[in-house]
Amino acid sequence: MQILRLGDRGPAVADVQTALRSLGLLPDGDGTAQARPPHAMATLPNIALDDAEYDAATELAVRHFQQNRGLSVDGRVGEETYRALNEARWSLGDRLLRYDPERPIRGDDVISLQERVHELGYDAGPVDGVFGPETEVGLRTFQRDYGLTADGTCGPATLRALRQLGRKVTGGRPQLLRQSASFVDSGPHLIGRRIVVDPGHGAAETGFVEGETTEADLVFDLASRIEGRLAAAGATVYLTRGRDQNPSPAERTAFANDARADLFIALHLDAHSSEHARGVASYYYGTGSGASSTVGEEFANLARREVLARTGMLDLGSHPKTWDLLRMTRMPAVRLDCGYLSHPVDRLLLLDARVRSAVASAVLAAVQRLYLPAEADPPTGTFVLPERI
Repeated sequence: MQILRLGDRGPAVADVQTALRSLGLLPDGDGTAQARPPHAMATLPNIALDDAEYDAATELAVRHFQQNRGLSVDGRVGEETYRALNEARWSLGDRLLRYDPERPIRGDDVISLQERVHELGYDAGPVDGVFGPETEVGLRTFQRDYGLTADGTCGPATLRALRQLGRKVTGGRPQLLRQSASFVDSGPHLIGRRIVVDPGHGAAETGFVEGETTEADLVFDLASRIEGRLAAAGATVYLTRGRDQNPSPAERTAFANDARADLFIALHLDAHSSEHARGVASYYYGTGSGASSTVGEEFANLARREVLARTGMLDLGSHPKTWDLLRMTRMPAVRLDCGYLSHPVDRLLLLDARVRSAVASAVLAAVQRLYLPAEADPPTGTFVLPERI
């Protein structure tokens, strides 16, 4: 879709403003902001669609929404932000929920359903707001155990049962406990682990460019180094692209899912107009208010700290995000931003092949530490790496 930004006009802008008003983020014509249910959208407000303007108030509301939803905060509405606005309109009970393999239902009502099923002690898969096969299995099991029609559809009878029953699981979020336990139980070795490494951009989409240096080339070099080290440690490693390819985000996540990967690592560099922007950040799937990937968060922290210990770069922390690249992968997924190509110090480091090798070694150390039991986990920066074959 065409990206909407400050100054744009038209029906698409009116639709975005309607969604923002329904969420209480944008005032109505009388200056008040009030959340409204999805079925009330058509009544909002009487403005000629072609005259709707993407003004400063709309941009501010979009930024507020993006911040709260764990999206990139740029004040513009692209495909991901527009889809998130549509998903945020739904509350549990607004519609029937069922599994559709062709067009999976997505929305906040699905998140509420997944969380409720988990609280009752059933595994509905990741709490990601996508009604997939795992959610259907968890819902069918709940329905069968409670004497309901086990059709995997969340309708009025199932909703009543979900609301009447008390929470069965206490002391932690059950899906997160299952994730952590499965990694511990799988053993410390990397032999046979399937790991997908995703170098960002590619082909004509070069990312940030500084002189003859492009983000796409540098992250591909990083990915190749990581691939070699992981393979030497016994893992089976797949890259999502070649040097002259640029798959879409959906193609990258589908590739990882089809490969039945155990771990997904996306690599990027950053850039900013500020002369002070520099450092290393990592990202994992999470809404910032509950639903998150426990293993993803753990690995994001491990990878970031290992890179910092080996490069001396600035620490920008780990952050939950709802980007589809992290959300739609069916395994723990992390995005690692390895520095700012726009900053002279970071750029000088990243252009040094020895530093890129150190980053690759850091990622290997983080992957290995992810599978080690707590009593065998070495301090950050001290893991002894096997020699590359």
